[in-house]
Amino acid sequence: MTSVIDDVRILIGVPQYRETGDFPVERSYVWTMCASVENGNLLFWDGAVAAEITDGPIAPPPMLSVWFRPHHWAPGRTEQHLPLKVHFDLKERLGLPEAVMTDNTMVFYEPVRPGDVLSTHQILRSVSDEKKTKLGTGHFWVIDVEYTNQRDELVGVESYTGFGYRRPSDGGGEVAS
Repeated sequence: MTSVIDDVRILIGVPQYRETGDFPVERSYVWTMCASVENGNLLFWDGAVAAEITDGPIAPPPMLSVWFRPHHWAPGRTEQHLPLKVHFDLKERLGLPEAVMTDNTMVFYEPVRPGDVLSTHQILRSVSDEKKTKLGTGHFWVIDVEYTNQRDELVGVESYTGFGYRRPSDGGGEVAS
């Protein structure tokens, strides 16, 4: 008989939750984001500068996940769209009511350009054996979110390390003082 953790580990390396963005990358979103954080880099504002440096306009690399943030409302949507669904699946399957993200890194490849239509999927990379921390008892996991453009070129990978746990009061063990 296999354990729940063994069933979860079968998913390591398997792409899950493939989706394509609801709308193409557009400069107005880029300008709005840059204005909101007062990013005056001419690469994102001036077409001539962008043409000289990157062969045309690009989106700031950290905007990668913006193109997958669901609008509050969309016609025909019947379910809430959750980002990082693998994370929520792990919490549920392992019976871990609490979780925190302990690390997030991004690696960028091809630039994202206006007009690109991005696709994504999530890949579980690892799940630890049970660990006891000051937060409680649970498991660490690493999830990659890979992004490609309409030409199937890799544009970026976000890696998240999370810790799902049960607090001591939920049967998670004693906390060291």
